[in-house]
Amino acid sequence: MVKIGKKEKNGNLYRAILTLKDEEECYAFFQDLCTVSELRAMEQRFEVAQLLDEGLIYNEILERTGASSATISRVNRSLSYGAGGYEKVFEHIKNQKSGKKEKGQ
Repeated sequence: MVKIGKKEKNGNLYRAILTLKDEEECYAFFQDLCTVSELRAMEQRFEVAQLLDEGLIYNEILERTGASSATISRVNRSLSYGAGGYEKVFEHIKNQKSGKKEKGQ
């Protein structure tokens, strides 16, 4: 079980996300949960993370995504010093694309 930080009240949201069965359910849930601007910000940050992971430089990412340098910097900090969430998701995506089974499956 993952230890929940002091700022978080409980893990109900995270457990709810884990119950979603496919992209359609996920999309519907996040449409209900978030505002359009919140969704766009999360989508943009994830795209920035993917591009940084691919080795693109700030100017290329700015041009492709329209993200501010502050957003790019923030995402880069998360990739370098964060909790490892982006890396885990990238690993899962890579394994799905290659057809590999992941540990625990």
